[in-house]
Amino acid sequence: MDVAIGFLIIVMIILGVYAAETKDLMYAVVATMAVSLIVSLLFYMLQAPDVAMAEAAIGAGLSTAVFVLAIKKTERYEHD
Repeated sequence: MDVAIGFLIIVMIILGVYAAETKDLMYAVVATMAVSLIVSLLFYMLQAPDVAMAEAAIGAGLSTAVFVLAIKKTERYEHD
C-alpha cells in the first residue's frame, strides 16, 4: 500500500511538472485532469470516499470541461 501511494505521488509530481512546462494548453489540461484523478484515487486509498468522489466530479470533470471550453474559444498553443 505504501509503495502504491509513493508511486502515485511520483507520477502526480511528474504530471504536474509536465503540465507547467508544456506549450500545448490542451495537453496541460489533460495532465492536470490526470493529477486530479490521482488525487481522487489517493483520497479513496486513504479511506475518504466522499472526498474522492467530490474531487473526481469537480476537480477532474467540471474543471476540465471549463478549461477545454475556454481553450476552444482561444488559441490552443502558447507562443514564445
